[in-house]
Amino acid sequence: MSTHDGDLVGRRTGMDTAMTERGAWPQDSLWLREAMAALPRDRFAPDRLWRWDGYAYVPVDRASDPQGWANELYDDVNGAAITQLDGGRPSSSLSAPGAVADMLDSLMVEPGHTVWDVGAGQGWTTALAAWRAGPGLVVATEIDEALAEFARDRLKAAGVDAEVLAADATRTGPPGGARVDRLHATYAVETVPWQWIQAVRPGGRIVYPWGRLGYVALTVDDDGGGAQGWVHGLAQFMADRRGPAQAQTGRAAYAAVRGDGEPKVRRVVERDLAPLADDWHLRFAVRVAVPDAVLLTGRDEDGVNAWVHDGDASWAELTARGDGSVILLQGGPRRIGDEVMTAWSQWEALGEPELYDYGIAVTPDGQWARLGEDGPHWPIGRQRLPAPGDDAGTGGGRSSG
Repeated sequence: MSTHDGDLVGRRTGMDTAMTERGAWPQDSLWLREAMAALPRDRFAPDRLWRWDGYAYVPVDRASDPQGWANELYDDVNGAAITQLDGGRPSSSLSAPGAVADMLDSLMVEPGHTVWDVGAGQGWTTALAAWRAGPGLVVATEIDEALAEFARDRLKAAGVDAEVLAADATRTGPPGGARVDRLHATYAVETVPWQWIQAVRPGGRIVYPWGRLGYVALTVDDDGGGAQGWVHGLAQFMADRRGPAQAQTGRAAYAAVRGDGEPKVRRVVERDLAPLADDWHLRFAVRVAVPDAVLLTGRDEDGVNAWVHDGDASWAELTARGDGSVILLQGGPRRIGDEVMTAWSQWEALGEPELYDYGIAVTPDGQWARLGEDGPHWPIGRQRLPAPGDDAGTGGGRSSG
């Protein structure tokens, strides 16, 4: 064993300990701890990872910087390791161990289940699902042919009997044509492709990252004609490559939307913005009500400030005055700052529900977010969901795994 391999053994143990200390091992899926020990994350990592240095992504190579490379994999149980760039932006990653454990717990995989792993990436989640389901029962699809080949190689090296196909997960339908028991997606979609509903047997489960924030577990209806489920957590994943482009989230993106134009609105808002920065249940409620709003926050001596944009032409800036109020500036065709404030007030009027109180319903005619069983509903997406048999939808995917 080389010195570096010995260090990796220690890093794996350190991750296990960190997961234990944070209570991140799901109590209903204790198999995950054993599976992650048997199939450690580093065995599915390429020799070059990427780290954000505050200005750009820079390479971290295993050969020249083994400690830095290991840091990217094991320093943060809630951190994704970037494995691929496209145009200077991440296009694939090894998902955060905490998020992987949460989502596979929500998937409720049992021995003997057939599983479709959508977005194989480097093959790690495929391997973990196969560890639980059994040999030959997990098939993964990956839109990037080079990544699919990489995943095949790593699964073979790890002795995992699972198949990886280079395919578009929306337009191909389920591998082999037969319905599966479980579908696990590792890239974010705002609307669920109808082919995914068709791919899973009645009573089966679909777990997927929902747009910019959150992940959802759906159960397919008994007649196979739709699916219902609930938000299970706050994971953030890269977006579907073939779906609508998601707005960038950094300050530079806000500045680009704002441009040099003068604000059309300037007024005082009697709000302390601290909850908007600290309360993720509020943040999630805003995400539901204003799904295209990109929200940034920061603190200075006067309090919490916020910047909002829609990735297109509308923006808002809220600057703390030090007395519990803020100055609101807005520009563009929408009053997106007002939309966020309205969503906040609505959340308060509804009793400040938690993110886990929100559900998703999928039918051939549309998709909705809802609060509880009988509470308010919010439409998801701007277009009708493709009906069964339509050759349309949001396919492909940026890859995690």
